[in-house]
Amino acid sequence: MPEGDTLQRAAQQLRPLVGQRLAAESPHPRALLLGVAARIDGRRLDAVEAIGKNLVLRFDGGVVLRSHLRMTGRWQVVSRGTPLRGRPWLVLRGDRLEARQFNGPVLELSDAATRRLGPDVLAPAAEPAALAARLRLPGVGVAVGEALLDQRAIAGVGNMWRAEALWDAGISPWARLGALDDAALERVCAAVVRLMRGALAGSRPRSSVYRRAGRSCPRCGTAIRSYPQGDDARMAYWCPGCQGPPEAGAGPSGAYL
Repeated sequence: MPEGDTLQRAAQQLRPLVGQRLAAESPHPRALLLGVAARIDGRRLDAVEAIGKNLVLRFDGGVVLRSHLRMTGRWQVVSRGTPLRGRPWLVLRGDRLEARQFNGPVLELSDAATRRLGPDVLAPAAEPAALAARLRLPGVGVAVGEALLDQRAIAGVGNMWRAEALWDAGISPWARLGALDDAALERVCAAVVRLMRGALAGSRPRSSVYRRAGRSCPRCGTAIRSYPQGDDARMAYWCPGCQGPPEAGAGPSGAYL
């Protein structure tokens, strides 16, 4: 799933269209039924912002478009008139550039969903201590790996940065929030901010644990493990050697993947 840094890059790509009146169309039949293109066609784009995993486009007249990419969606900005391949859900044409949104699946004329989000980890004012306090909101019995994906606590973290930040901080994704002190949670949040800001700036080192199950941990050499976590069964990746095994009752038992 595209994470906060991916949406920030998409926002940067779309911002050259700000100030222009855009022609809009929806080549994909499912998107056409939403009626989004008809509402924004010919309107001036006033602002583009990334909020967590959401991209919000604000048009004149108070019209707002929210895009969430879920697992497979993507935005592409190309020169106007570039041959079209596939059927985008939305095409926005400016004077010289056009933006194309592929694979939906969320395009809606409201930003109400963003008001339920926690603070964006990539916001300029994001501070690890404040983020750590928010991270406790899901409850003391919740595993920290689950809390990091709860967008109501903090927004923008997905499965990859969850795995990498927890490894960086040396904390198991299965550790309960109630078992972690403030310093430990601040360490996790500091790693999230540093890694994601680094990726946004163009520095993206090789994954340490994400999608590396069975390989050696680059820090201690122990075999990395993976196992589904939470109600959505998102795959957690961790090193049991330097991050610690799951607490009793908090994580998987028996075979690991």
